[in-house]
Amino acid sequence: MKQTLLELMRMSRICRMVLATCLGSFILVIFYFQSMFQPVMRRNQFAADVCCRKGSRNALQELYNPTQSEFSSAAILHQGRRDQVAESCRAQSASSRKRRVLTPGDLKHLVVDEEHELIYCYVPKVACTNWKRVMMVLTGHGKYSDPMEIPSNEAHVPSNLKYLNQYSIAEINHRLKSYLKFLFVREPFERLVSAYRNKFTLKYNSSFHRRFGTKIVRRYRKDATQEALLNGADVKFREFAEYLVDPATQRDGPLNEHWQTVYQLCHPCHIHYDLVGKYETLEEDAKYVLRLAGVGESLRFPTYAKSTRTTDSMTAQFFSNISSQQHSQLFQLYKLDFLMFNYSTPSYLRLD
Repeated sequence: MKQTLLELMRMSRICRMVLATCLGSFILVIFYFQSMFQPVMRRNQFAADVCCRKGSRNALQELYNPTQSEFSSAAILHQGRRDQVAESCRAQSASSRKRRVLTPGDLKHLVVDEEHELIYCYVPKVACTNWKRVMMVLTGHGKYSDPMEIPSNEAHVPSNLKYLNQYSIAEINHRLKSYLKFLFVREPFERLVSAYRNKFTLKYNSSFHRRFGTKIVRRYRKDATQEALLNGADVKFREFAEYLVDPATQRDGPLNEHWQTVYQLCHPCHIHYDLVGKYETLEEDAKYVLRLAGVGESLRFPTYAKSTRTTDSMTAQFFSNISSQQHSQLFQLYKLDFLMFNYSTPSYLRLD
């Protein structure tokens, strides 16, 4: 009888340990599920909640409780952007039965700056190379001073930055709650055309030609030449659009980060972003982030070549070469990005 009781007690301890392990794997960002769907977006309580470094105010406190008058108007602007994201997330939650909790693997796009308590979700084709350069300066402990001294290929070496998925669950939750989280977004179709132009029309991107171009040509081009099948270097925008909306592409796995939606890259309905910057106001928004971090006087965000950027008129020209059906399908694919970040439906779009 005693032996039986001992066995039962041992099994009970094992069950409790298994239960605790399972619960631990599901606690990631529960706080953010609650915060995104409750009307608590104006978080002035951070003035008391967040502990400061060496007695100073951190970026998160300065955002929600600005001490400088010139920050006040910007704070109102960014509150409106946060509200837009929250409203879209509530609508998405109400219309979808799917529920999921983020895992560390979902956080590979979130760059962490411990010194200034910042988390940046990088979105390709939205000045992310320059933002990674800036983050390398911020986290480099004096190794770098000018972002533009850092070669662009160095900015994309994963080991040069720290990412949120490299932390433990407890460390992740602490940083998501205590650090200022920001991302930069762009008009979805301009970003899409920019990705196409960069990855499929430039000769030096041969790795993309081989990885994606050959597959696209093989699937969607009738009577393709042997050279095109081998190199994949001349993908047409129509073929690229067909690839994106093809259910077979979805079955292959997540889209490449350069044309994946911001919704899927940064998970704005799971993570409460404190600041949403826009490519269209990049200079002002980047300056605001750096000033909140207390480095606005010593660090400037790099300027970019406006002459080479993808514009609305250029995007309209590319879309004129695809069918109305593809217009509708692409809009459905990127619809949440349009809604969450308050971008209007393009006038050139032909929706069936």
